[in-house]
Amino acid sequence: MADSNFMPGCLTGVKVLDCTQFEAGTSCTQVLAWLGADVAKIENPATGDPGRRVGTNKPHQDDPYFLNYNSNKRSVCINLKEPRGLQIVKDMAAKADVFMENFAPGAIERLGLGYDVLSKINPRIIYGQVKGFGVGSPFEKNLAFDMIAQAAGGTMSITGEPNGPPLKPGPTLGDTGTGMLMCISILASLYKARDTGKGVRLNVGMQDAMLHYIRNSLAVTHKTQKPAPRAGAGSISGGNPPCNIFPCKPGGPNDYVYIYTSRANPEHWTRLCEVIGRKDLLTDPKFSTREARVENEAALEEIIAQWSRQHDKYEAMKLVGAAGIPAGALRDTHELVNDPDFEQRRVFQRIEHPNVGPFKALTFPVSFDGQKATIKPAPVLGADTNQTLADWLGYAPDRLAALTAEKIIGPAMKA
Repeated sequence: MADSNFMPGCLTGVKVLDCTQFEAGTSCTQVLAWLGADVAKIENPATGDPGRRVGTNKPHQDDPYFLNYNSNKRSVCINLKEPRGLQIVKDMAAKADVFMENFAPGAIERLGLGYDVLSKINPRIIYGQVKGFGVGSPFEKNLAFDMIAQAAGGTMSITGEPNGPPLKPGPTLGDTGTGMLMCISILASLYKARDTGKGVRLNVGMQDAMLHYIRNSLAVTHKTQKPAPRAGAGSISGGNPPCNIFPCKPGGPNDYVYIYTSRANPEHWTRLCEVIGRKDLLTDPKFSTREARVENEAALEEIIAQWSRQHDKYEAMKLVGAAGIPAGALRDTHELVNDPDFEQRRVFQRIEHPNVGPFKALTFPVSFDGQKATIKPAPVLGADTNQTLADWLGYAPDRLAALTAEKIIGPAMKA
């Protein structure tokens, strides 16, 4: 049985000074925490990360949005508007291996925590920044959230039905997608710094990061010299019908199965005809070749749909998949959260949060020697202030008490 308290420990000893908020930066530092780094999240003593209050009317009732991006971290409340509070963060930076922020453009510099300041305090620090737009962009100073990055970075332009309006992809590629690229860069920089002893400034624009995720579409433009089209649920690089989402019984909003026949394997089409009991299509001139199937795609999809409507999505997936054809039931978030398989494999883990109570938390998807990292609840605002400053800076209890009384650092919020 897997160890229920397993920690990969890959980054044990690595200290991360986390000045992030919402998602793009927090998703990056969360992975570092999952991998074993000591991540100290610096928060405003009065309000904390704004993500704590998304979707809730209770100011200090941590929202599931916050819990999903801040597990395994420590919360340290420091008043950055006070010179002594700012100095404490600088002292922590001197001990840190990584500093990460995703404030509005120019905000971290105005606070006095810019790269030029912290790199002098700690030349080996890896200084990461996520912004909406890249350095030198004409929009460099513009504010951006996930949807802005996806609009400006091309992902919306290729999402939607053919001849229909653009749509925003559901996954937060602009936020977490950018955060993962930053995380990879931090890990690579840590590896290099081990040998050189030198830090680096890392900066990524969310708009630029989106180009990383649409390389197939960029290839289409290189070949056609035209904007890549919207292809609905099909392949943007070219059709090989059937390749789409097909309805299943009982006909609910997510009762569909995706069936994909690859151009790289003509046997997919042959096998599919056998599965649906229509071997006659193999010799029908309207469907016998890929070109013919493209020309008669609508008619072919209706034939597949007539078969899929006779099965629920899991049955359809099983029948098609068993024949060696790529197929997947369309699963909604409620099904995924409540699927015992993910708990058995510890992808989801049940935790007890001091404010929220029972919560099913997502962990890092990669296994280490067959085990998933154990989730620790996202911290209550300020819960780790005293212990972290004692660990990082050696502060004694009387000093911590005095700083708390003078509102330089914040006490933990009560559940």
